[in-house]
Amino acid sequence: MAMASIVRTLFLLFFFLFSVASPSTSTHHHHHPLDPLSPSELANVSAIIKRSNPSSTHKLTFQYIGLDDPDKSTVISWLSNQTTTTTTPPRRAFVIARIDQQSHEITVDLSTNSIVSDRVYTGYGYPLLTLEEQAEADELPMKYAPFQASIRKRGLKLSEVVCQTFSVGWFGERKQGKRLLKILCFYLDGTVNLYMRPIEGITVVVDLDEMKVANYYDRFTVPVPKADGTEYRASKQKPPFGPSHNGMSVVQSDGPGFKIDGHTIRWANWVFHLGFDARAGPIISLASIYDVDKQKFRRVMYKGYVSELFVPYMDPTFEWYYKTFFDAGEFGFGLCSLSLEPFTDCPAHAEFMDGYFAGRDGQPIKISNVICVFQRYSGDIMWRHTEAGIPGKVIREVRPEVNLVVRMVSTVGNYDYIIDWEFKQSGSIKFGVGLSGLLEVKGVTYTHRDQIKENVYGTLLAENTVGVYHDHFVTYYLDLDVDGEDNSFVQGKLKTMKITDNSSPRKSYWTVVSETARTESDARVQLGLQPAEFLVVNPNEKTKVGNQVGYRILPGSLAGPLLSDDDYSQIRAGFTKYQLWVTPYNKSEKWAGGLYADQSRGGDGLSVWSSRNREIENKDIVLWYTLGFHHVPYQEDFPVMPTLSGGFELRPANFFDNNPVLKAQPPKRVSWPNCTTTHI
Repeated sequence: MAMASIVRTLFLLFFFLFSVASPSTSTHHHHHPLDPLSPSELANVSAIIKRSNPSSTHKLTFQYIGLDDPDKSTVISWLSNQTTTTTTPPRRAFVIARIDQQSHEITVDLSTNSIVSDRVYTGYGYPLLTLEEQAEADELPMKYAPFQASIRKRGLKLSEVVCQTFSVGWFGERKQGKRLLKILCFYLDGTVNLYMRPIEGITVVVDLDEMKVANYYDRFTVPVPKADGTEYRASKQKPPFGPSHNGMSVVQSDGPGFKIDGHTIRWANWVFHLGFDARAGPIISLASIYDVDKQKFRRVMYKGYVSELFVPYMDPTFEWYYKTFFDAGEFGFGLCSLSLEPFTDCPAHAEFMDGYFAGRDGQPIKISNVICVFQRYSGDIMWRHTEAGIPGKVIREVRPEVNLVVRMVSTVGNYDYIIDWEFKQSGSIKFGVGLSGLLEVKGVTYTHRDQIKENVYGTLLAENTVGVYHDHFVTYYLDLDVDGEDNSFVQGKLKTMKITDNSSPRKSYWTVVSETARTESDARVQLGLQPAEFLVVNPNEKTKVGNQVGYRILPGSLAGPLLSDDDYSQIRAGFTKYQLWVTPYNKSEKWAGGLYADQSRGGDGLSVWSSRNREIENKDIVLWYTLGFHHVPYQEDFPVMPTLSGGFELRPANFFDNNPVLKAQPPKRVSWPNCTTTHI
């Protein structure tokens, strides 16, 4: 689900009071062209735009400010000439601002403190919602007389009511409408788990530009679910408790095994750049791995990030049908991130990075410890073999696996998304998504399943509480540059071959039949329909024995959309129809659901771009991967759900001439006092 939580509102107020960064306009201390905009740059951008719109200042809001990346060729040229130049390419910012109720796309050149372009967007859809306007909208029902009457009618206390914002989607309306949000409300009164206590039947529609109630509905009354059993705070739990366990810790006796220089991270054989964006959250760029045999770094990925999250709920009734959220494009995956907690969100030896975004007024706001970086060792094995076949000898070789993890947690309303980028010394990059937090539930009259005689579109989790069926689709943007920019996408289909000439006692075997995608339509894949290998290769580079160097995609958490193609929500989320897409690199094609996701109509985004069917063979290409979950709630998900995990992996495929970790040095062993080996 996607909505602004009360925690975010309080945290935002804290930001304004204590965390607004200095408005200095200095922009001369950047060491890397992909560094995110600094606090001073964010303040400078807003000041430049405000100066150019003096008469509209009271009607000017900043919906998004982010780095306008230099051209890819410029960055690569800068990288190759770092030893001979200290000049960073010109810094630019891309801004979406609302000025007099119009969406402006503005590019600001920070090297000249000037506006390069200012274009009014006239198409369908609206920009990212700001935290401030959502918080302001949440308060409107409290002062609205019909709403107050509805609360009194239900015998509830207005002081215990908390309201939250929901995006409205698009359902076939032909005319461009207004910027609207729907407001639903919840009840505390004995719990902080407000999401388990929905006040059903009431819907408040808010006009965001006018900031007033546009429509109001109070259609029915059902009991508010009980507060009992909804508490999840450790301090509030009562016996009996679960079993205790001994303390555990990973010790790095020599300190962190990685180095952070600004936004550049070096660990083992990897080096990459780590940024932060209000919409995308963490952005990994220029990921390269050192090849010991070739004695050089080889690039694997130019840029990667979460492009969109689509979360449709499966209840088509009046109060629920519109709950088809675009968590990144409507609410901001980075905007919804909060400070990570040391020792729990991240282990004791983690290092932390702050993030900055622009508030509605354009002033920079800091999120402390928004990303953590740490080494992970959990007893896994990187590689091993025991040889007992040599007479008189037993040879055992084992290498423990230690990986590097970059983590951010985004709390989009009730759901907590745990996003991990895990780098392995073997050359793999693992992408992990953990779903935790609270379910989106609705209140019902039923207290036992046997009472239910109608479709409630979910699972009865507790008395008067149904967890509604829903999906999570997480779409990644992965600009792979395997040993260079010009790559191809190859499907190695595993086909059964029959033996019909009596040349073998066998009747069949399988083999790999490889097909190189020539155009975008060749590279759209619905995973799981047939066994296959999926690779991004560099056809211009070969291994010693003649294979094309590449990386393969190891899928995980396979789930595709079950909505019909003509469903308006599925039209908007056309990028989920296939789990794999490949497009030619285009700097402007960043957001799978389109630049303007709020109330979008599917006229922009990945499915539209791909319909051009451009050539992708031996080109600079981008891989798009959608990780999916069909979530059928169960009682174990109540009142807070244990983390549900999924992921996928990019793994070298003939990228190296042999095992790249054959000569990897194992970490030093730390001697523990009173430690003995127990044989079982």
